[in-house]
Amino acid sequence: MNYQLLFENLTNPALLFFALGILAVKVKSDLEIPVTTSKFISLYLLFAIGFKGGQELAHSSFSTEIFITILFAVLSSILIPIYIFFLIKKRLGIENAGAIAASYGSVSAVTFVTSLSFLENLGIQYDGHMVAIMALMEAPAIIIGVVLIQSFNQESIQNRNLSSLIKHSLTNSSVFLILGSLLIGYFANEKAAEGMKPFTNDLFKGFLVIFLLDMGINSARNLSAFFKKGWFIILIAFFIPLINGILVAYFAHYATSSIGNQFILAILAASASYIAVPAAMKISVPNANPSIFLPMALGITFPVNITIGMPIYYCIVSG
Repeated sequence: MNYQLLFENLTNPALLFFALGILAVKVKSDLEIPVTTSKFISLYLLFAIGFKGGQELAHSSFSTEIFITILFAVLSSILIPIYIFFLIKKRLGIENAGAIAASYGSVSAVTFVTSLSFLENLGIQYDGHMVAIMALMEAPAIIIGVVLIQSFNQESIQNRNLSSLIKHSLTNSSVFLILGSLLIGYFANEKAAEGMKPFTNDLFKGFLVIFLLDMGINSARNLSAFFKKGWFIILIAFFIPLINGILVAYFAHYATSSIGNQFILAILAASASYIAVPAAMKISVPNANPSIFLPMALGITFPVNITIGMPIYYCIVSG
């Protein structure tokens, strides 16, 4: 492994602000990001990456490689929840296993944003269609997770209509905004879009670190109760993202020749959703315990990916 790269990632301001949020809770500081501010920053980040992705997509032409990359990404979002479900269902129960499987098959927009910052710091290029791929990976994992629960426990699902579940996944605020921003960025007048760059580009990293500060605060508040549930889910939350990311990083060159795109595919496979999936599970699988799968994704998997995961995935794809 490139230890210099690992050190640079550990001293990245985004990660340090995440750690500051955890420290604030541990020392009982009254530091807190208002809920409305946190929501605004979340919306801004999704809007910015969607709009920039649309602009990039507008300047690229559809190709066989793009189609294969999309197929590779969607296939990974289907296979990952299937193997995770069967790995953990005996220990955690059908409902919790399905919710965790959906979380790890789906993606984290914040991890995705952090990975883009990682690539930009290294001067590595990536394609705009990767934003669309991130959004496309959200719904399949949710559907697979619910289908698995329905197959093994017929009484656990309130909503059995897959079409309504797909609709809910696509109209979830994070998915809807990023897809909408992507389309607007794609069709926007180039001259008018140029005037938005100070807002979508220059302010991006500043908003990102404030958001990660808030994520650190929220993570620390959930971890104490989570650790009482045993080592099994801690080990799953630590090692599963690394396994998924390493495997996809190794095979991603079959889908795309771009190192940046390969890295993003790996980080998407390694990440876990803590926005769209909890919202979907609350409606479809009310018996699933969010105090298990939410801290797994936010409190362990997220920091694992942005500290040791990203340097590992990058070293693999860069060969």
